[in-house]
Amino acid sequence: MSISLIIVVGLTLGVIFVNGWTDAPNAIATVISTRVMSPGAAVKMAVVFNFLGAFAMTMVNAKVAATISNMVSFGSDENHLALVVLSAAMFAIVLWAVAAWYFGIPTSESHALIAGVTGGAIAFGGFSAVNMGEWKKVLLGLLVSSVLGFAAGYSVTKLIELLFRRVKRMTANKIFGVGQMFGGAAMAFMHGAQDGQKFMGIFLLGVYLYNSEMVSRGPDGNFTIPLWLIILCSAVMGIGTSVGGYRIIKAVGMDMVKLEKYQGFAADIAASACLLFSSLTGIPVSTTHTKTTSIMGVGASRRLSAVNWIIVKDMVLAWVLTFPCCGIIAYFMAKLFLIIF
Repeated sequence: MSISLIIVVGLTLGVIFVNGWTDAPNAIATVISTRVMSPGAAVKMAVVFNFLGAFAMTMVNAKVAATISNMVSFGSDENHLALVVLSAAMFAIVLWAVAAWYFGIPTSESHALIAGVTGGAIAFGGFSAVNMGEWKKVLLGLLVSSVLGFAAGYSVTKLIELLFRRVKRMTANKIFGVGQMFGGAAMAFMHGAQDGQKFMGIFLLGVYLYNSEMVSRGPDGNFTIPLWLIILCSAVMGIGTSVGGYRIIKAVGMDMVKLEKYQGFAADIAASACLLFSSLTGIPVSTTHTKTTSIMGVGASRRLSAVNWIIVKDMVLAWVLTFPCCGIIAYFMAKLFLIIF
């Protein structure tokens, strides 16, 4: 086995670990902020359901993994150099993710992955290396995760307020306290379902570049994801989640909007539904964007001033910067790696 393959596999697993560490906390932020669950209990729940989500959804529907693995093309020649470039892209993603975690900004690992791989591919083969047909799904995912997340959060909250308008507050809190546990579990499950597949696609791309005979493809030309890889990626993401991400939990669940239990439930259910739709249709969306915009929609259903727009501005700035910054870092890291290796 070549050193380049070992490096790209190690870095890909590192990115999966960082994703569980920095991205998964978004899924459980609301259940902690409303004090339905303690941080420790919520993180343990997220570990289990992240694993189950990545495992179950990939067994049922692997369209997201197919989209990611087909997003760029490294050609059929010079596979060693392509592996070096892919390693550089993974390294750039880890740098970006750790910096975002340090500042407590819930940036999207999904978009960092997409930007990093694209920047590396451009450094290797120019803009012709980018498959714009698959990239359209990424742009569609931006719309789905932002607009649909906000609209779903707003609508679900209004519906709950209508249905429970005559229910006593104490009774409602008990109902939605239990509901939030299910909502938090659903969010963790869908985070694993979406993000687990993205990294499986990159993992298989790296193995394919090393030796195409080591990877099987289905009749549609997409990679067939083996069971051992599903278990490995799910487990690494779960371990990353167990590290926690309390700075991000605070920014998403506590600083942006002050939530009541029914509002936390609405945000979780709305975001989970959006992620399920995206996973089944093969659209790679950001768990972070979907969850945070659904929380914004919940807050806006009460009044616009209920949302801390200063926090929102910082998040949006991080989202906007992820594509160009992570892509540029990956581009120059790829050029550097090609010189060194």
